[in-house]
Amino acid sequence: MSGRSRSDLSRPAVIGVDIGGTKIAVGSVSGSRIVAGRKAPTPVGGDAIIARTVEMISEVAAGQWFSAVGVGAAGVLDRGVVVAAGGTMPGWAGTQLAGRLESALGVPIAAENDVKVAALGEIAAGAGRGLDRLLYVSFGTGVGGAIVLDGTVQVGSRGAAGELGHLLVDVKGALACGCGRDDHLESVAAGPAIAAAYRRRTGAVRQLPEIAAAARSGDPVAGEVIRHAAEAAGRAVAGLAVALDVPAVVIGGGVARLGPLLLDPLRAALTEAVPAWLGPVEVKASAAGVDGPILGAARLARGLLPGRSPAGLER
Repeated sequence: MSGRSRSDLSRPAVIGVDIGGTKIAVGSVSGSRIVAGRKAPTPVGGDAIIARTVEMISEVAAGQWFSAVGVGAAGVLDRGVVVAAGGTMPGWAGTQLAGRLESALGVPIAAENDVKVAALGEIAAGAGRGLDRLLYVSFGTGVGGAIVLDGTVQVGSRGAAGELGHLLVDVKGALACGCGRDDHLESVAAGPAIAAAYRRRTGAVRQLPEIAAAARSGDPVAGEVIRHAAEAAGRAVAGLAVALDVPAVVIGGGVARLGPLLLDPLRAALTEAVPAWLGPVEVKASAAGVDGPILGAARLARGLLPGRSPAGLER
C-alpha cells in the first residue's frame, strides 16, 4: 500500500483521480505536471469502482509515499458521498467514496463532482487562469458545469451548484436528460443527444466523431444537428452568464473537441442573447484538456495538507 499514517502529511506528493462513466484516470502530480499515470475502463458498481481505483493508485504510486488523494467523480457529491448518479453508472449512487478510499489507503481523501474538479484544473493551468469569475461548461456523455465566483468553485448547500445540464432550453431534445425531461440542455447538447438527433433525421446510427467528420465533408444534416445543439446551448448558458455577471465561459468535455463546429455557433448564439449594455462575454475552449481533471484533483488533495490554502471550493 502506498499511503501511510497522518504523520506523513508533510510530504508533498499527491495523487489525482478522475472517475468517469467510461474510464478511471489516476495521476501522481508534482506541481502542475503529471509524472505518472494510469487509465482503465470503469467497472460496474460502487464496490468494483472503489477496488479498481485503489489498485490503480497503488500502481501509480509504485511504492512511493503520498500524502493525500483528490478525486473528481461523476455524479452529485455531498461531502464525499455520491448522492445521485446518471443511468450510465448503475450502483454508483450512495457510494461513500471519500470514506471508503480513506479507509483503504490510510491518507486523507477529498472528493467532489468531476466537472467542478475539472474547473479547478482550468483555473490552475488552463483557460481560466487569471479569471476570478467564470462559467465552466462540460459537454460529454452528459452536460455538467461549474460556477466560479471570486476564484472559488461553488459547491452549493447540497453539492448541486453548477449542474447546468438541467438548464431549460427552448427546443425539445432527441434524447431525454438523465432526469427524464426532454427540454433540458443535456437532452439537446450532450454527445448521445446529438447522435440521437442525427439518427432521428437520417435513420443512420453514427457516433459523434463520425457525425463531425460528415459535417466537415459537407453533410448538411450532420452540420445542422451540431449547430442546432450549439445554438441551444449558447442561448441557455447566456442567461446564466448574465445573471452571474461572468466575463467568460470556458467550454470543455469530449464534445468540445468538435472545435469550431460547436464553438462558433455556440459563441454566436450566446453573444446575440447577451444584452449589449453588459459588454462581451468571452467563450473560450478548455486549455487544460484531458489533464485538467487530474490537475484539479491534485489541487483538491493539496488543500488537505497542513499549512496549505483551501482547494478553491466553497459551499
